[in-house]
Amino acid sequence: MDQDEETKYQLARAAYSGFEEQCDAILNDVNCALQHLKSLQEQYLFVSTKTGTLHEACEQLLKEQSELVDLAENVHQKLSYFIELENINTKLNSPTLSVSSESFIPMLNKLDDCIAYVSSHPNFRDYSVYLAKCNQCLSKAVHLMKTYTVNTLQGLTNQLMKRDPLMAPNSDNAFTLFYLKFRAAAPKVRTLFEQIEQRSEKMPEYRQLLNEIHHCYLNQREHLLGPSITSTVTELTNRNNRDHCALVRSGCAFMVHVCQDEHQLFDEFFAKPTPKLDELLEKLCVSLYDVFRPLIIHVIHLETLSELCGILKNEMLEDHVQNNVKHLGAFAAGVKQMLEDVQERLVYRTHIYIQTDIMGYKPAPGDLAYPAKLEMMEQIAQSLKEEERKWPAEASLPAAKQEDPDSCSEVKLDTLEPCSPRAHHSVSPADLHGMWYPTVRRTLVCLSKLYRCIDGTVFQGLSQEALSACVQSLLVAADSIAKSKTQIDGQLFLIKHLLILREQIAPFHTEFTIKEISLDLKRTRDAAFKILNPMTVPHFFRLNSHNAIIQFLLEGTPEIREHYIDSKKDVDRHLKLACEQFIQQQTKQLVEPLQEFLSKVSALTAVASQRGPKYNLSQQPWAQPVKINDLVSSTYRRIKTKLPSTLQSMSLYLSNKDTEFILFKPVRNNIQQVFQKLHAVLKEEFSNEDLQIIACPSMEQVNLLLSVTK
Repeated sequence: MDQDEETKYQLARAAYSGFEEQCDAILNDVNCALQHLKSLQEQYLFVSTKTGTLHEACEQLLKEQSELVDLAENVHQKLSYFIELENINTKLNSPTLSVSSESFIPMLNKLDDCIAYVSSHPNFRDYSVYLAKCNQCLSKAVHLMKTYTVNTLQGLTNQLMKRDPLMAPNSDNAFTLFYLKFRAAAPKVRTLFEQIEQRSEKMPEYRQLLNEIHHCYLNQREHLLGPSITSTVTELTNRNNRDHCALVRSGCAFMVHVCQDEHQLFDEFFAKPTPKLDELLEKLCVSLYDVFRPLIIHVIHLETLSELCGILKNEMLEDHVQNNVKHLGAFAAGVKQMLEDVQERLVYRTHIYIQTDIMGYKPAPGDLAYPAKLEMMEQIAQSLKEEERKWPAEASLPAAKQEDPDSCSEVKLDTLEPCSPRAHHSVSPADLHGMWYPTVRRTLVCLSKLYRCIDGTVFQGLSQEALSACVQSLLVAADSIAKSKTQIDGQLFLIKHLLILREQIAPFHTEFTIKEISLDLKRTRDAAFKILNPMTVPHFFRLNSHNAIIQFLLEGTPEIREHYIDSKKDVDRHLKLACEQFIQQQTKQLVEPLQEFLSKVSALTAVASQRGPKYNLSQQPWAQPVKINDLVSSTYRRIKTKLPSTLQSMSLYLSNKDTEFILFKPVRNNIQQVFQKLHAVLKEEFSNEDLQIIACPSMEQVNLLLSVTK
């Protein structure tokens, strides 16, 4: 039992020993594996470290490689400008290079880039050397473009000059070729010119080149057009030698076309304008001015000069130039110069015309044949009316539309402004232009021609001079008529023509006022007399404010005085004076005896009022009822006899019922006032028996006698 258990234990021990050995073997294997793992781990760490180091080294190398590549590219990029500059220099030195080739403009662009790059890096090594090379290349390119342009433009000119040497320089074919040939060549150089114009704003070399191209182009145009324009102007002068207006109109029209064509041609070559073109056109217009000016300064007729002003001012400046200011600026300068010369000549001739033909006018007998010429024209008008009435009604034309009489009902009594009361078919002889006094007609014609031709200030001065001379001539003529005929003829002649003058100058929308400056030497004269007084000699050497010399300098300063002259008011003043004289003269002519009688009564009353002796008017020798009756009767007969002739003369001269009524109304009022005063005196001083002897007409009778003017 014990042995079996011992055996069992031994077997178990043996088994356990085997297990122990196995475990030891496993443990040894594990330890060996751990050793291998540790070795492997150490090797892994070594390899991993080496690999990381290699990776980092590779990354550093790649980074350095990238930096070197960037550096190489940067260096290559910077060197490309210098390399390109060498290539451009080589191309510019090549004899086969042509400005018209397609590669020339791209080469200019590259050259611009090179110049800009080199100029922006002054810190580069050999900066000055390469900048000089850039400028050298630019100079070569500019020279090539200049040579090409000059040769092209000169070649065009030479072709036109050699094409037909016998061609008339002013023929239409010549002018056509001058433009067609240049227009055909414009596209060949326009692209190049545009490149030059674009660069001219930034680079002075291109700006200088553009100026030289403009100069060459304009010189060639002047070389072609100059002789042709001169020849054409000469031909126009020969053709219109006696018609200055036609010459100026045709010559200016020709230059308008030249200026417009030249601007259009210039725009086909260049994209940007230049003031040199207008300078050339002004120079060409001078040839027209040089021909016209000698003709202008010899024109003596105001009609021609005023028409020339109208052509230059209205047709040329206002119509042509204002509608095309851009192309006709140079032409406008020449026209303004011609216009100033014409206006100056017009003003000068107007001064002479006023002195000789208005102020110095010597009237012919027919000019002063008033009222005979008016009566003759009135008779002719009446005979024509009678002949018109004889025509059968069926053959007559439709009646003309009559004026509304109400339109003339409003009349300003203080202005005597006549409104036309007549129909269009019945014009008064006095209103016909041919019946006006020559100086009036000449003055109005002169002013009408000057009004739109000269400056307003100059017109005011000339109009004042002309109107003053005209009024003086009318005064002289009226005086002559009054002496040769009757006083009323002279007065009505003056009134009528002053009315015409005032009415005709009203449409001129300008002031007829001029300012005159004069030097008043009265203070200087008084101060000089004062200093020459022997009493003031001791005051010469005083060292205070009472020194005579100082007082002379302070007190003797001349005064500048300004005064204004208004021609319209001057005409109105003479018209008012003429009307007042007419009213006074007619009143005196009709009721002078009664006025003298009333004056005696007033004098007698004045003496009595100053404590004089009492009086009885009826006892005065000159105030007897019988004598007053004779006085009243003769005055009444005088009015009845002379009034119709006066009214007839007014109708003949004035030919306007409203004006006649306005002018005669003060005369009628004066007559009525005289009779009213007479009635008052008679009623106060005389008895009823004396009043019956005097037989003074009543106011109703007087008004009835004077009512024919209404």
